[in-house]
Amino acid sequence: MASSWNFRAIVPFLLLLVIQQLGIVLSAFSSNVHIVYMGERRHDEPELVTDSHHGILSDILGSREAAVESMLYSYKHGFSGFAAVLKPHQAALIADLPGIVHVVPNRILSLQTTRSWDFLQVKPQVVNGILEKGQSGGGSIIGILDTGIWPESESFRDVGMGKVPSHWKGICQGGEEFSSSNCNKKIIGARWYVKGYEAEFGKINTSDAVEYLSPRDASGHGTHTASTAAGALVDNVSFMGLAKGTARGGAPSAWLSIYKVCWSTGGCSSADLLAAFDDAIFDGVNVISASLGSSPPLASYVDDVLSIGSFHAMAKGISVVCSAGNSGPYPQTVINTAPWVITVAANTIDRAFPTAIMMGNNQTVVGQALYTGNDMNKFYPIVYGEDIAYADSDEDSARSCDAGSLNETLARGKVVLCFQSRSQKTAANAARTILEMQGVGVIYAQYPAKDVSLAHGIPLVQVDFIVGTYLLNYMEATRDPVVKFSRTKTVVGRQVSPEVAFFSSRGPSSLSPTVLKPDVAAPGVNILAAWTPIASSQSFDTTKNQLPLGFKFESGTSMSCPHISGIVALLKAIHPTWSPAAIKSALITTASLKDEYSLSAVAEGAPDKKADPFDYGGGHVDPNRAIAPGLIYDMKVPDYVQFLCSMGYNDTAISNIAKAPNKCRSKTKNLLLNLNLPSITIPEMKNSVTVSRTVTNVGPAISVYVARVEAPPGVNVIVQPSVLSFNFTSNKLKFKVTFCSLVRIQGRYTFGNLFWEDGSHVVRIPLIVRPIIEYYYPEI
Repeated sequence: MASSWNFRAIVPFLLLLVIQQLGIVLSAFSSNVHIVYMGERRHDEPELVTDSHHGILSDILGSREAAVESMLYSYKHGFSGFAAVLKPHQAALIADLPGIVHVVPNRILSLQTTRSWDFLQVKPQVVNGILEKGQSGGGSIIGILDTGIWPESESFRDVGMGKVPSHWKGICQGGEEFSSSNCNKKIIGARWYVKGYEAEFGKINTSDAVEYLSPRDASGHGTHTASTAAGALVDNVSFMGLAKGTARGGAPSAWLSIYKVCWSTGGCSSADLLAAFDDAIFDGVNVISASLGSSPPLASYVDDVLSIGSFHAMAKGISVVCSAGNSGPYPQTVINTAPWVITVAANTIDRAFPTAIMMGNNQTVVGQALYTGNDMNKFYPIVYGEDIAYADSDEDSARSCDAGSLNETLARGKVVLCFQSRSQKTAANAARTILEMQGVGVIYAQYPAKDVSLAHGIPLVQVDFIVGTYLLNYMEATRDPVVKFSRTKTVVGRQVSPEVAFFSSRGPSSLSPTVLKPDVAAPGVNILAAWTPIASSQSFDTTKNQLPLGFKFESGTSMSCPHISGIVALLKAIHPTWSPAAIKSALITTASLKDEYSLSAVAEGAPDKKADPFDYGGGHVDPNRAIAPGLIYDMKVPDYVQFLCSMGYNDTAISNIAKAPNKCRSKTKNLLLNLNLPSITIPEMKNSVTVSRTVTNVGPAISVYVARVEAPPGVNVIVQPSVLSFNFTSNKLKFKVTFCSLVRIQGRYTFGNLFWEDGSHVVRIPLIVRPIIEYYYPEI
């Protein structure tokens, strides 16, 4: 980025909350609320911070009374700032005052197990029926910024939980259908935030929609993520008989603190979100788990509320874990690209749900489904969507069974074969269309992917295009084609995994391409975890025979995010002095590039391909290896401050953010390249480039590591020194890596790896290089 940037001139973009696979587009609106961000606190007493905020507003609005009435939140714990109801000209006046870093218009955001932890080989240590706290996350508090929690779920029992930490300052905030008695030794804190949302849209009427003005979760998403990260062990869990086993979180002994910032009635306010960050820092959480971010074009790091809140959390030693987004498999779609957060891609696990489709010619093909109804022990006629289209319907719409494109009479009582198209990418939508037309089943042919959609009240079997075409050929060659389904089965160990999920957003970062994103991949496909019964009872099949549900399947990077949050809680319990950067480094440098059969991991796509760092960052997380990484690439606040300098923010702004006089060093690209990340990404290499890194030994004091390089194709790589010797007096060493282009390929990234090995540890970082040719354009 050019060093002449003035961040006050940068246009603020909408924040999006990425939940599962919903791709909801926000419409623009004129905000009544503005967030005034002032960086680090100038006073240690929160009351003095709030007084200073009132003083600023009083000068603008004319009286202290008007200031108090206008202000929604005073951010006074983790950082300084406030949210207030302001007119645009008033916000502009405040933006020009000394000490103001930035003024951001409020935005309303829309909402985006029994096997996954076994697949990751994370085993809770149980002695005499009691969890060993240090090996199960005891000592860590995870803050969940989401849609709230359903406290009655068995996943949140507090049996065997330890005493609440003495440093804990949080509260259990009451409200509708939620009181202080809903907290326990598991859920030790709960808060809810609605001022920013209601300032834009008026009061939420909970009599018109299922919602609670309290921390209680009406949608299920927050309950799912919280139980994935830190749910207690619950035996004999299943989804209507599928995936039966023991459900648990990754850190079952960790405590939970809930921050409800999103509402089933319409979304989440960025002013509310920043208030939750402020409180979480004050409360004393160790990990913040949030599926939040900005969709491309990405906002600058001083416009993005998540980046602001997470920066101050990191400065207090709190690890912030976020989802990478669900816009894959397309490049440059990854979100949450700040180097101080852990950005998580989604991968698959080795559990499948095969469902047989038997044809009238005695042939059988297999797809995947989550069908738990009665066996369809008789054959039903099958028709093709395009063949039963209304006369004036678009062929593509009918082929993919879009709503309103099919003849209801011809669909009634039949199984309908649908093909995925650009207009209809979701199997569940096709199933909904056929159910409304009184069809009896759907076969949905799509790009090969392992994410299985859940349909309500109708069998939905997903197949690939090869199987779909085979069925279509059978139908065309048969006068009266018929099919029947078997009941879905649960199969473990027969599906090659992990693979990067089709929907998982890919790098490189469109904002800071020298920062590799995502950071790491974790399970995010068909994850079974706790759910909100009130949500399931609204949306499931018409029979209501096994409802409401306490556990439900969900897919998305929103599901992979709490997996890493749970693992971070485990690491913090074992290594309480490690910084957020050290923990992130341990996850990245020990991650795996292989599947369970030791073959190179694959990324689902169009077509599938060998996975690379833009798909999964450092690789697929390996929690057990991360406990003892050998070497770490550590960073502190000053390192990130210099990163912001290199991004072009001025000295005054950065001094306000970091609470210290700051003088940016030379704003060169080398500062970006030399940020001590556990990866090296060079997006524009014209001839040769030398970068440096510093490693800290966290293994045996006397250790000798030897460098080994897998150079990116077309690039020569030299490491100096090639041997690192650590002893009792020297646990930090610096090395340099020189890259020389052998092939000048404009615009093509190449990938490699740098390994440091000592016989016991293998510490790997990705190398990503894009050699370019400099072009000269004549004047026009």
